[in-house]
Amino acid sequence: MPRHSLKAVAAAAAALLLGAAAAALAPQPARAAEEVSLPNTHFSFEGVFGTYDRASAQRGLQVYMEICSNCHSLHLLSYRNLRELGLSDAEVRAIAATVQVKDGPNDDGEMFERPGRPSDRFRSPFPNEQAARAANNGALPPDLSVIVKARAGGADYIHALLTGYTDPPAGVEVMEGMHYNRYFPGHQIAMAPPLNEDQVAFHDGTPATVEQMSRDVATFLAWAAEPELEERRSLGVKILLFLTILGGLAYAVKRKVWADVH
Repeated sequence: MPRHSLKAVAAAAAALLLGAAAAALAPQPARAAEEVSLPNTHFSFEGVFGTYDRASAQRGLQVYMEICSNCHSLHLLSYRNLRELGLSDAEVRAIAATVQVKDGPNDDGEMFERPGRPSDRFRSPFPNEQAARAANNGALPPDLSVIVKARAGGADYIHALLTGYTDPPAGVEVMEGMHYNRYFPGHQIAMAPPLNEDQVAFHDGTPATVEQMSRDVATFLAWAAEPELEERRSLGVKILLFLTILGGLAYAVKRKVWADVH
């Protein structure tokens, strides 16, 4: 390699080392909020062989439709996807028809509203981000389609957040328009407590406690974020079994082929 090339490589290496050293010695930014320890809710879908509790997910859908959908959207979910929760076609059509969807243009070139169809995405509660902020004191309610995957702690975080509203400890001042939540980083959140006892009447007669509604809606949102979870795990188990059997056969063949070699 020419001498000037060696010098260029050495200079580049020195620059990288200096940059790494500067980054290591630079003051690190303070954390925005302390880490919060979340309680383990022990959902049915946890673990290698976990599956979704369909009854709980259907109740969670009801909680979302009656309470959460007033502020939060589900942009990535269509009403027809609810068939995977065990709902019949008639039930899915009935749920979709409860909302009005803007469509068009018609033959006159005008937009119009029609009842929702199973093929429609879940309707957003606001026409745009500015309207959402205006209705929520400047705060933008996040879309819940993949919120379980987007938040550290997943479904445990959702459950903890919904059950974590309480009065602030002595000496803690909550800012105007904020609410104290012991599981939210920083403990002050703009969203008011969304759930109250007996706020919904579950179709299966399950008591609608805050704990139950929180668990159910967290289960539904976990399914919404990862509806293929059960299928993927089932496939993974089958692959592991196949590889185990294949490995055993390969070892047996190896022993047979080399049996006479000493």
